[in-house]
Amino acid sequence: MNIYAQILIDEAKSRGIDVEIIDEEANLYRLHYNGKSILCRESLTEKTCAMAITICDNKSLTHRMLKNKNLRVPRHTLYQDMEQAVTYMKEWNSIVVKPVSGEQGRGITVDVRTKKELQQAVENALRYSNHVLLEEFVEGKDLRMIVIDYTFVAAAERKPAFVIGNGKETIRQLIENKNRRLAEKTKDESQIPLNRETERVIQRQNLSLDDVLPDGMELQVCKTANYHTGGTITDTTAFVSPFLRKIAEEASRALNIPVVGLDLLVPDFTGEEYVIIEANERPGLANHEPQPTAQHFIDFLFPETKK
Repeated sequence: MNIYAQILIDEAKSRGIDVEIIDEEANLYRLHYNGKSILCRESLTEKTCAMAITICDNKSLTHRMLKNKNLRVPRHTLYQDMEQAVTYMKEWNSIVVKPVSGEQGRGITVDVRTKKELQQAVENALRYSNHVLLEEFVEGKDLRMIVIDYTFVAAAERKPAFVIGNGKETIRQLIENKNRRLAEKTKDESQIPLNRETERVIQRQNLSLDDVLPDGMELQVCKTANYHTGGTITDTTAFVSPFLRKIAEEASRALNIPVVGLDLLVPDFTGEEYVIIEANERPGLANHEPQPTAQHFIDFLFPETKK
């Protein structure tokens, strides 16, 4: 089982809850206790209804549901054609292009400013979904907030992947070397992609994959701050304002989903400014250690075993 399932299985076993592995490849397991059983896939359980999953899977629908509850989301629209997309790109100065359906940062292009970039971004998004979302690009810190049983439990800042030069190796070699370390450390859960989007981000900084990066120079190689694309995660639970905690709980209720990872862009963790950009119905709770997310998860499923 991967780390996202194993952390929850270990917590369940520590409480005397029986664990039945249903399908190891899919990280599917069933928890049994005192005549009650609950089927789980990592942090997704039978307690999350199909409608909530449908809403989270459709990024455009997620935005509309949250906006209907007076929660802040970026300006957005569905892609129709290139002329329409260029119009919105000019109006919003910069946009994010993403597949309407998808996860782990796949097919997302951030901070698109030219027609050429836009064409490539739309082609990339269409590889992962039949529909494409155009979203206003909003500057800010990327904050993942975890809500369990409609209650805020953890938060972490996510930063895009980067490499540090040594004056000897090319940027491509630095990425490949870092990917080998990431593969070992995360059991292949995290890898910096070597694709056209990575090339675009590097070219924006007047460099190419074949350039040697000066010793000590840090270079951002991705725009998406996703763990699965080599991003880093730092616990910020203690610094998140009561206001943002309340917003996360309101969003979980608006989407009718008891366990959710909400992605926000904020200028300041301690403030009240935010936009919600996505909701994940199967958040990776292992990414939030040392926060006791696994304990909260099992408390939610089996409150009678609460320590």
